[in-house]
Amino acid sequence: MSETIENSVGKVRPPSPGPPARGALRTGADAFLRRREASILLVAVALFVYFRTASDVFLTNDNLVNISQVLAPAAIIAVGQVLLLVSGEIDLSVGMVFTLAPFLMHYAIDYYGAYPIVAIAIALAAASAIGFVNGFVTVVLKVPSFVATLGTLFVVNGITLTTSHAYPAEIPPAAVGIEGWFGRAPWAELIWAVLIVAFFHVLLTRTRWGLHTVAVGGNPLGASEAGIRAGRIKIGNFMVTSVLGAFAGILEAFRVQSIDPTAGGTGIMFTAVAAAVIGGTALAGGSGTVIGAFLGALVLAVLGNGFNLIGISANPFNLILGAAILISMISNVYLARLRRAGR
Repeated sequence: MSETIENSVGKVRPPSPGPPARGALRTGADAFLRRREASILLVAVALFVYFRTASDVFLTNDNLVNISQVLAPAAIIAVGQVLLLVSGEIDLSVGMVFTLAPFLMHYAIDYYGAYPIVAIAIALAAASAIGFVNGFVTVVLKVPSFVATLGTLFVVNGITLTTSHAYPAEIPPAAVGIEGWFGRAPWAELIWAVLIVAFFHVLLTRTRWGLHTVAVGGNPLGASEAGIRAGRIKIGNFMVTSVLGAFAGILEAFRVQSIDPTAGGTGIMFTAVAAAVIGGTALAGGSGTVIGAFLGALVLAVLGNGFNLIGISANPFNLILGAAILISMISNVYLARLRRAGR
């Protein structure tokens, strides 16, 4: 018996094997599927595969550039809408700021002789002021953001049409030298969109401002009791959204080489909101993802482009878009319940 004890004590046992590869794969898959961006990423990949199979033109360089140029403006505006939606608000006027900003740049250059970069800064500053007004009316005067920004939408649209006499304008000749950096080059808009998405993803997930934004939208009373200045957070997010809308409008004007008083508007605004919602941002506030909004914009751009390539009429696009929003919202509510239940 003592021999057995000695042998068992003296024997060096080999280390136990780690978890099987299948278990690790399943754990990784579960972790991936828990992310809000997972479902919309799978949809995007499936659409790429389908349209590539249906049309040889889909993955050509020229067509991918076309997709990127539809994707980028919506994605940039969707970033701002994510910040607002997460904090429990929305901005309906950002599409009109998108339209006004290039005209402000044009006025500053052609009428007042401003340098192009200075003119762009002036346009962005004006957009920031519009965002501040939206936030002030919402936070201080207690007008719901839907109503406040709906009023701003008409005011900004009226300013654009009145000052431009409803006529398009050309890009100022003085700004030709910078147009490649601001949307004219084939991939310029997409590069700006990716940089903006990356920056605001970090801001929303890794900074105090982002954490406070989530807290304000998820539990306003608790956030106030914790000392978070909810009003400042919301006003700041309104200003960011307007600036992003203005910047997207300037990029688009440089790309098409024309400043159009009918560009953008409610169409680009609702596309951005749809991208945010499809990407996993909750309209009720408290949760959202910037990367998901970018993927949502990508899905919408691919759908529109793919429909054209395979000869499907653009008429049912809104039908599909509406169904996608409803399905996304139902999925968000259902998944939120599963997360709260620990499943």
